[in-house]
Amino acid sequence: MIRNISLPKANIWSVASAVTLFASSSAMAAEKNALDRFIFDGGILTIFIVAVGLLSLISLTVFNLMNLTKAKYAPDDLKAALMDHMVNCRVRSAIELAASHPSYLGRMMAYSLPNIDATQPEDLGRERIEDAIADFSINETRKQMTFINLISLVAQSAPMLGLFGTVFGMIDAFGTLAENNSADPSQLAGSISIALLTTMWGLVVAILALFAYFFFKNRFNSLVADCHGTAENLLNASIQTVNADAHLAKIPEGIAV
Repeated sequence: MIRNISLPKANIWSVASAVTLFASSSAMAAEKNALDRFIFDGGILTIFIVAVGLLSLISLTVFNLMNLTKAKYAPDDLKAALMDHMVNCRVRSAIELAASHPSYLGRMMAYSLPNIDATQPEDLGRERIEDAIADFSINETRKQMTFINLISLVAQSAPMLGLFGTVFGMIDAFGTLAENNSADPSQLAGSISIALLTTMWGLVVAILALFAYFFFKNRFNSLVADCHGTAENLLNASIQTVNADAHLAKIPEGIAV
């Protein structure tokens, strides 16, 4: 006669706990092996490239993402308010509004609008205004590009560090060959790991940094171009208002306005 065998609940929980502990230990061991193979086996230089290179790239990326925004360069509400002032030729009000706004567009217009020359109604002294805008842009570009150029520095230095690790690993490998007068792969594995892993991580950091550099550089140029286009529209709006009567006087008879 066959009897049903039942295990005590305490034993069942013990077996389940043991299986769970074994599974988690296996996962941790696999993770540790991956870290060993791809980072720690590369030595101090690989750890330095991964830690310093990636942390620097992440920090600069976050900073530029927060800094290179439309709200900090050419906010729509400031554009609309400045256009309202310039269309109605309220230049002084436009200067005061721009000076009170910390954005790139606000500071640029506060710097350039005082060069408006009311004695030249045909263009309001456009040349002097554009020169002021160019001077402001040159000075600001030098400041704003600092943190973008740091990404370029990471992109250029990472492969050089990787190449240094490659040379160091090969020197160590040939030194081992010279000492032992043999080519046992197990004796060369550590040196070869240093050579290959430093090269790999140097290239990984450099590639990521290169993409980030051109992305943020293009983003900066696009925001600055938006500010310059807005400044041109503001000046044209004011000039058109000043010369509205002269413009209408030149329209041929019979042409609807």
